[in-house]
Amino acid sequence: MLTTRFVTGAPNWIDLGTPDLDGAIAFYTGLFGWEYLAGGPETGGYGMFMLDGKTAGGVLTVTAEQAEPSWSVYFHSPDAHATAKAVEQAGGSVPFAPMDVLDFGTMAGFKDRAGAFFGVWQPKENPGLGVVGVAGSLCWAELYTPDVPAAAAFYGTVFGWETALAPYPGGGGSYTVIRTRGGGEEASFGGLVPLDAVATRAVAGPHWLPYFEVDDCDAAVAEVERLGGKLTLEPMEMEGVGKFADAADPDGAEFALIKSAKPAQTQTPES
Repeated sequence: MLTTRFVTGAPNWIDLGTPDLDGAIAFYTGLFGWEYLAGGPETGGYGMFMLDGKTAGGVLTVTAEQAEPSWSVYFHSPDAHATAKAVEQAGGSVPFAPMDVLDFGTMAGFKDRAGAFFGVWQPKENPGLGVVGVAGSLCWAELYTPDVPAAAAFYGTVFGWETALAPYPGGGGSYTVIRTRGGGEEASFGGLVPLDAVATRAVAGPHWLPYFEVDDCDAAVAEVERLGGKLTLEPMEMEGVGKFADAADPDGAEFALIKSAKPAQTQTPES
């Protein structure tokens, strides 16, 4: 599970690149109850989405020439420059070299061997996300990739991730869960999914998809549509997982919504 006690390889930041900052602010504050905190000139206009006073993610304006509208997932690195070398040695690329962001930390952007973009955040004054795992915040991350074993090997080399297979309820295969090194099941934070497993995801090519926790998946889906977004995967319910759906904001940046299943209550001799 995600926590804000970040260790190497754990998701510790997300941000949205959008061509319409005002539109994105209206959409996401309406959907998740976020507040927008504008960045000063020294940040190049990079702003923050806040949830109950804690940072839920970042947002910046991008032009069509710079990038398509999208959410990016970043992972904790104690040394962004060393991670950049590890990425290259593992067969990935470094389109966005490590860069110091004032005294807040160091950011870098990479592509894995299949071309999926991801980033790292090496914290200094800013430790990363201030809230995860609750309604309106990041709770899971999935990589859609053409070769799951190759992806597992790549990220295992770069971050030391471990994987485990979780059988789908009722049979029909298994899901590849990813975990930070040495943390066991409690350190699970995402999954690796064959790119052709979901037709709507395959269209986007290899990519990371962030999941946001919601109180009610159906209500959140309705709100997405009311605010001008669209569904890319209709709500589905999976035993032991919860109810989830894929969506896109009005400019096409994609993300997922989930109302997670509650964990089974632990019974004690006193209960």
